[in-house]
Amino acid sequence: MADYVTVSARIKRELKDEMDRLGIKPSEVIRKAIEESIRKKKMEILKSRLKEAEEILKKVGEEGWIEAVRESREER
Repeated sequence: MADYVTVSARIKRELKDEMDRLGIKPSEVIRKAIEESIRKKKMEILKSRLKEAEEILKKVGEEGWIEAVRESREER
């Protein structure tokens, strides 16, 4: 079973009244917003790491890759 915690947010009374009137559940809105924020942050981190890897791989150069492939084939 999942372990849950309570997260609260302070919002204007008008927003709460409007949510109630429209049948919007704050827990669903907050959960979706947090999930989306986490997804975006993970993508930012991934893009940053890919950029770092790209810079490292650029330093190897084409000849370096060719030599690495040859060595790998010879080890088999």
